[in-house]
Amino acid sequence: MGIMTIRIAPSILSADFCNLQRDLDAIATADLVHVDVMDHHFVPNLTLGEPIVKRICEVTDLPVDVHLMIEDPDRWAPEYARLGAASVSFHMGAAHAPVRLARQLHDMGCKACFAVRPAEPVEPIFDILDEFDMILVMTVEPGFGGQKFLDNQMGKVRRLRDEITRRGLSTSIQVDGGVSASTASVVAQAGADVLVAGSAVYGSGDPRTAIADIRRTAQAAYRA
Repeated sequence: MGIMTIRIAPSILSADFCNLQRDLDAIATADLVHVDVMDHHFVPNLTLGEPIVKRICEVTDLPVDVHLMIEDPDRWAPEYARLGAASVSFHMGAAHAPVRLARQLHDMGCKACFAVRPAEPVEPIFDILDEFDMILVMTVEPGFGGQKFLDNQMGKVRRLRDEITRRGLSTSIQVDGGVSASTASVVAQAGADVLVAGSAVYGSGDPRTAIADIRRTAQAAYRA
């Protein structure tokens, strides 16, 4: 596998929601802005919805990567694509017709991503891998930021990367949960190329330096 570019996607779940514009500007050196939408049904937390995502898409120059931790993404994912999201992730177990939904998002010019929770295997999605631009492997239980990184998910990332490479696909692997400069090398070594980091960026006091540190660590460790 050749050198792949590592992309960093800070999660605004760890931002100050009263100073969102400031905190979006603070991550201008990132590659994506990761926005967690939770509905208090699929996960036990409630975050933000369409009006705020719409404004984020309007005010940031970064591609907006929306992670839907909600029930009925078949109904709602296209709405977020319509608002300007560059990519939308929805969960295995939440989508009734994941392939149809992925194709609908593609028709709207939006990237489609499939998300997998810690207890879920990745093998069931091997047959439909080519329908997705990215697979999101959760390294914490979805719902809250600031959780401890689950390194037992790295086998899953490696199996995914091997399958993607074997088939010559361009599918990215995103890892979300507990990613920091200290865990970035493990994640990248396993084969992930899109790293979501929330508290490690916004809790650092200097988001730009934190982004640079995570990027540098991951890029050095990414397996050749």
